[in-house]
Amino acid sequence: MSRALPGLAGRRVLVTGGSRGIGRATVRVLAASGASVGIGYHRAAEEARRAVEEARDLAPDGVHWCAGGDLAEPAGCRALFERADAEFGGLDGFVGNAGIWNVEARPIETLGAEEWSRMLETNLTSIYAGTREAARRMGADSRIVLVSSTAAQRGEAGHSHYAASKGAINSFCKSIATELGPRSINVNAVAPGWVATDMAAPALQGDAGRAALALIPLGRVATADDIAGPICFLLSDAARHITGEILNVNGGSVLCG
Repeated sequence: MSRALPGLAGRRVLVTGGSRGIGRATVRVLAASGASVGIGYHRAAEEARRAVEEARDLAPDGVHWCAGGDLAEPAGCRALFERADAEFGGLDGFVGNAGIWNVEARPIETLGAEEWSRMLETNLTSIYAGTREAARRMGADSRIVLVSSTAAQRGEAGHSHYAASKGAINSFCKSIATELGPRSINVNAVAPGWVATDMAAPALQGDAGRAALALIPLGRVATADDIAGPICFLLSDAARHITGEILNVNGGSVLCG
């Protein structure tokens, strides 16, 4: 059940990776709060169309749409934001959520250059490209929220390429926050721990799942809605004096101050 948040009505927000998981839950909360939502996706076209239908049901007066493309490719990123120009005529919020994670561990001795590059391009280059295009279109009182991970803070054995991509997002967030602050554009990141999504589901089965659960003091794995709420909080007026922050949403599994 998506809860409406104040201060989002009428906002024009683009969410990448918005067809499934955390992105789709974020779309629902935004729409329930009266925002207009654009959904960027890579391959999940049908899921993206259903997400648009959900948004229209929740906010029939809003402008809701989806567009496919690879944000790590300049042409794909440019096309997505040109669609946002056409649909919205401006942009008040950007959620950089698109990303991948591999279930199978890749020890450094066997981690290939191609796998490394694909992870960095998908998780980091897309964030750089999307943030750049968003910043070019935003006026004062706009918001950028990037999706990071606990792996950025504690590392993740066998997934060094993933942890590196998310650690870079944290540093990128802080850097861009200081750049865009004078323009009254807030830039923050949300760092989830384990989340019950299709991407993480194989790793949360059996003994591995029980081991992951044992490390979460709150005693449960987060739902996508548990992450969408904090993302939308950072997009809202309630967070207007927060910028450069990495908001940890992990049930207490990684404590950073």
